[in-house]
Amino acid sequence: MKDRDALLDIIRKCSHKDSKSEELLYKQFFGYALSIAMAYCINREDAMEVVHDGFIKIFSNISQYDSSKSFRGWFRTIIVNTAIDQVRRETKEEFFKITDSLQVCDDKTNVISDLTADEMIKVIHLLPMNERMVFLLYETEGFNHEEIADRLNVTASSSRVYLARAKKRLREMFPIYFDIKHGYC
Repeated sequence: MKDRDALLDIIRKCSHKDSKSEELLYKQFFGYALSIAMAYCINREDAMEVVHDGFIKIFSNISQYDSSKSFRGWFRTIIVNTAIDQVRRETKEEFFKITDSLQVCDDKTNVISDLTADEMIKVIHLLPMNERMVFLLYETEGFNHEEIADRLNVTASSSRVYLARAKKRLREMFPIYFDIKHGYC
């Protein structure tokens, strides 16, 4: 409870534009913000831009934070939305481009349990933008298809299709990636 009270005090001071409190909040949540941004961005430079833009939004809107709810959840939502906005700006045409499925002849099972988290993220980054965004929003953020459709300006049925394609493509890519990375072929 003491940590929560300290955080709420920092948030209160940030809402009054206290630069020391803003610096404390930045340092405390920078790593968390970067880990979220890295899931959505292809490279660290883009992720850093998301983090910085996200913190600007956070500091500008911190007075709107409802202290009866989780700050981490509120914070995460802003970073995710900032990442979505950046990806959408950079890839307007690519987002809606439909790509063909990978053709894979190998049918290995249980390779996922042998992959590290970093390797999984690398494979997820190989997905086409539309599939990656829907997959991350649905599977990691817990959004439903209607919420995803609203955020990405697609229909809920398109969101379902992109998720199904992402899952299919991931099932195809994990064995290939595992074989290449670990020398099995």
